[in-house]
Amino acid sequence: MSDYKMGTAEAKFADLIWENEPLTSGQLSKLGEGALHWKKTTCFTVLKRLCDRGIFQNQGGTVTSLISRREFYARNSEVYVEETFGGSLPAFLAAFGARKKLSDREVDELQKLIEQMRG
Repeated sequence: MSDYKMGTAEAKFADLIWENEPLTSGQLSKLGEGALHWKKTTCFTVLKRLCDRGIFQNQGGTVTSLISRREFYARNSEVYVEETFGGSLPAFLAAFGARKKLSDREVDELQKLIEQMRG
C-alpha cells in the first residue's frame, strides 16, 4: 500500500503541483525555488519521494498527480479517525466540538452532508 503521509514542507510542494499541473519538472523546480526557496536538487529529491509514494508521476519530464488533493486529504482524514478514534466519526466530532463550538452555518453544512450520505 502506498504511503500517503507528507510533512509540512512536502505538502506545500505538493500544493504547487496540484495548483499548476500539468507542468514540466523544470517549471516545478522554478516554482519550488520561488515559493519555498529550495534549490533545484531539493525540488527533484522531494518530487522523487512523492512519486515513489504514488501521489505524483514524472513521465517524460511532465509532472502530474496520480491522486487529487481532495482524495489525498480524504484518505489522510480516514486514517486519522481510524487510528485516533477507532474509526468513529461521532467520537471525532465530539472531541472537535469540545474545544470549538460550531457555527449555525457549519451545523447546517454538516446536516446537509449527512443527508447526502444517507441518500
